Parts: sequence; C-alpha cells; structure tokens
Amino acid sequence: MNEYERMLENAYKKIKVVSVGAERFTIPKVMGKVAGKNTIITNINDIASHIRRPVEHLAKFLQKELAVSGKLESSSLVLKTKLNSQKVNEKIEQYVKEFVLCYECKKPDTEIVSEKGVKSKHCLACGAKYPIKSKI
Repeated sequence: MNEYERMLENAYKKIKVVSVGAERFTIPKVMGKVAGKNTIITNINDIASHIRRPVEHLAKFLQKELAVSGKLESSSLVLKTKLNSQKVNEKIEQYVKEFVLCYECKKPDTEIVSEKGVKSKHCLACGAKYPIKSKI
C-alpha cells in the first residue's frame, strides 16, 4: 500500500457518516399543559433528541425568545407563564432554522463547533460552514 492510499484510508476513518434518506425532516409538535400560571412542555427531550441538540440549549433559547423564566424538571420544561402551543412551535421552528438546518443544502445534518470562541454551524452533508449570529 502506497502513502496516498494510507492517507486516504486515514481520512475516511475521520469522516462522520451522514445518513442518506429521502424522508422529509419534520419537527415534532409541542405537547404539554397549562397548570395554573405555568406552561409545562412534556416532550422537550423528544424534540431535542430529534433535532440532535442539547435540551439545555433548546430550553435556554425558548426562555430567551419567549421572554419568560423557566426550568427543566426531569423530562419537562416548566415556563413561568401561560402560552399557547402555536407560539412555542413557532419559536422551535425558528431555533431549527438558526441552529440545525444548513443554509446551503437545507439538511438537518449539522453540528455546532466552536473555534477560537466563535460558534459556527458545520454541515456534515455538504461541508458548508456558517457562523452562528445569535448569542445564547
């Protein structure tokens, strides 16, 4: 085996595999309830795992965008105000556009990387890399 083939083999070992599928990427809708003055989102962990982002990051974004305080309790997010599900779903869609979907190929196969203090979204499907403008 020559040097080129050895280097090529090492490069293939370092590449992250992206699943190739024709199914359309859909975001799960919010499920929850209103209890007194609180809104409880019961499937926040399912949403975060589906979009492959940390639940803490998603929760912090929702709290900032909805201008409410809240906390994660086991598998739920408790927000300290009454909200309808449509508004929460809109903010989750905004989160997905900003932190998950690639601007170039529109696929959800991205990761957030930090280089020299600058966070950027790197697409594993097409290789595009964009800085993230929002500060959370």
